[in-house]
Amino acid sequence: MQQYTVTGMSCAACSSRVEKAVSKVVGVNSCSVSLLTNSMGVEGTASAEAVIRAVEQAGYHAEIKGTEPVQRSESAEEDALKDRETPVLRRRLIASVGFLLVLMYVSMGHCMWGWPVPVFFENNPVAIGLIQMILAAIVMWINKKFFVNGINGICHRAPNMDTLVALGSAASFCYSTVMLFVMTGAQAKGNFVAAHKYLHEFYFESAAMILALITVGKMLEARSKGKTTDALKGLMKLAPKTATRWENGTEEVVAIEQLKRDDMFVVRPGERIPVDGVIAEGSCAVDEAALTGESIPVDKKTEDQVSAGTVNCSGFIRCRATRVGEDTTLSQIIKMVSDAAATKAPIAKVADKVSGVFVPIVIGIAVLTILVWLLAGESFGFSLARGISVLVISCPCALGLATPVAIMVGNGVGAKNGILFKTAVSLEQAGKVSVVVLDKTGTITAGKPRVTDLLPADGYSKTELLQLALDVECKSEHPLSRAILARAQEERMTAGEITEFRALPGNGLSALRNGNPIYAGNASYIAEHCTLPDKVKEQSEAFAAEGKTPLFFSEGNRLIGVIAVADVIKEDSPQAVNELKNMGIRVVMLTGDNERTAKAVGKQAGVDEVIAEVLPDGKEKVIRELKQRGTVAMVGDGINDAPALTRADIGIAIGAGADIAVDAADIVLMKSRLTDVPAAIRLSRATLRNIHENLFWAFIYNSIGIPLAAGVFIPVLGWQMNPMFGAAAMSLSSFCVVSNALRLNFFKLFGTKKDKKRQHKKPSDTTEVLHYTMKVKGMMCEHCENRVKKALEALPQVDTAMADFKTGQVEVELNRALSVKILKKTVENEDYKVLMIK
Repeated sequence: MQQYTVTGMSCAACSSRVEKAVSKVVGVNSCSVSLLTNSMGVEGTASAEAVIRAVEQAGYHAEIKGTEPVQRSESAEEDALKDRETPVLRRRLIASVGFLLVLMYVSMGHCMWGWPVPVFFENNPVAIGLIQMILAAIVMWINKKFFVNGINGICHRAPNMDTLVALGSAASFCYSTVMLFVMTGAQAKGNFVAAHKYLHEFYFESAAMILALITVGKMLEARSKGKTTDALKGLMKLAPKTATRWENGTEEVVAIEQLKRDDMFVVRPGERIPVDGVIAEGSCAVDEAALTGESIPVDKKTEDQVSAGTVNCSGFIRCRATRVGEDTTLSQIIKMVSDAAATKAPIAKVADKVSGVFVPIVIGIAVLTILVWLLAGESFGFSLARGISVLVISCPCALGLATPVAIMVGNGVGAKNGILFKTAVSLEQAGKVSVVVLDKTGTITAGKPRVTDLLPADGYSKTELLQLALDVECKSEHPLSRAILARAQEERMTAGEITEFRALPGNGLSALRNGNPIYAGNASYIAEHCTLPDKVKEQSEAFAAEGKTPLFFSEGNRLIGVIAVADVIKEDSPQAVNELKNMGIRVVMLTGDNERTAKAVGKQAGVDEVIAEVLPDGKEKVIRELKQRGTVAMVGDGINDAPALTRADIGIAIGAGADIAVDAADIVLMKSRLTDVPAAIRLSRATLRNIHENLFWAFIYNSIGIPLAAGVFIPVLGWQMNPMFGAAAMSLSSFCVVSNALRLNFFKLFGTKKDKKRQHKKPSDTTEVLHYTMKVKGMMCEHCENRVKKALEALPQVDTAMADFKTGQVEVELNRALSVKILKKTVENEDYKVLMIK
């Protein structure tokens, strides 16, 4: 995805306009514009020049991210997120309020309540009118940006929020100016009584107040929007600006950009690690909270990996750089969070469609309102006030901000806790999951076999058994041997001398110790060298039933004992599984292990279903079948499980802190903690709930506000809205939406009290894959094929879609039933005509 910075956008209608313009460029597969971060993400083969040209033709300005001029002290990314709007708006507001207060004193204080004014203005209504006009004109000049952007929007046939504000303010000013000329004529004829009456026909204060109140709202909105990117800015600040390079025995402090791969660098206690590297000398404790959210420092020794942005709490280390610049773990996280902010969630499309036609409709309603009231016999001033109120109360911004602000805050909360959503789609879809599939090794289990039981034979101690096991296993490279060596190391035991060591694949090991033959292996192998008591056989079978692997040891023809080794489940696995089940999610364990061991592990973890003896290439088929039960999330290590992660609706890579660039996954969990899976789903649900609240507020605000401003309730309830109150309501609407999204910062990811079971569709009794052939008109090239294919495959019920622009046919395979109306609507939303579906 190529990212751009877009300037000149003021509301959701602007972002919708830019998105439509860029989507029409040949070679663009997808485009998403974020009003929140003023960024645009474009996928496809189109050149940057063509994309920028399309944006400029739409009336805005675009640059490739990172090419903008920045100060030396700041990175391009930090500079892009810097809040430049608030200081400018604050200066504009202060200047506007200064003149507005004088205007309000004259227009309301003197004319309505008789407050004193200089002698020159007494009994001189024209002078009072002129001073109001001049003060209003000054406020309008201070806020001329509304008029410039509004007029540009009309010129490009893309009216926006600024157009509504400019029209409302200009209409008030122009009408008042006309009334001032009429008043001047009346006063010139000596009719001072009539001239005084015209003072109540002025709306100069409304023209100025509208602009001031909208500026207040814009400033509050800009300030709140700045807070939504705090998490991303916090991550950027973690990257040190300098590093201490070590070369030929000397240390030199250099800019971080000068550090190259394989360079040596040193880190002292209290310093941040500048780039990803491997410790070559020394040991330390590293605080990795910034990347993983884990508050307890991690001990590091020689050959261990360290990541940029983490803090060396204790110990001097010398490291070799392995990844620098944009390749570091920290940079990858920043890119992932930034990319997610630049993408658009499916739920945002509804608001975007409304925003695209919102402003023209509102202008039409305002004109209609004026005409209706004139026909009803009201004065032109009264009718115009109702039309102006409609213009200034209408707010497309609240609609446009409802989704992106919640997505940005949700992403930030996840990033602070080591949960990274690659796209806005993955953040939305995770909350809809009904089946979670867990890989066994490394996900439910630790992925590192451990000694669980020592069962010495009669006449032998556990120490003697472990010593013999250590002696024979020390030369083996088998993973189970490493478990025994680790246990012996804990007991501070050392291996004895052995000779004639031999490894028999599939059976076991043999060697000579002090001239005596010693053996290690499975039951059948050891039975060839000694007799196995029934009690030992029963116990070994019990071990196997618990998912453990029994290893037998003998010396000569005497059994020394049995050691049970197992890949034990993580401490938090049963808790995570239980949390998922309490959320109404079915938990399935998928593994290539034998069924007996798998069921034992599954029972300990508490999963609903165990699917065992599945090879890596068969996991993808299992996921395809499980998708018939609903939305499926696959949790794995992102390497062996890549096909299954890709096939699942949501792929979750767990424990990928050392290498977060897992292309197959939609969500990356930086820690190996399984409880982060329900936490990610919980966060997704909270974000989706917040989006629904924002959209409800935005729609209900306009549904009630526009009729109220138009005067619909005047005949019934007598409710009448002054244009100034309409402007105040518009200002607060966007501020309320952004403030509501900021509440997500206080959401408790790991709190289970508010977990609710969701009703999911029952599994289908049929496994038949449905197939449709569509006849589509309007596909002219391969780009058209890709658009149709991508749109259809975005539907969770669609497995594959193959489009051919030459024949106009699209072949669609479904994993579960789907209405043909949805298929038709999906294609026609991409501006193609569906002629037939069979």
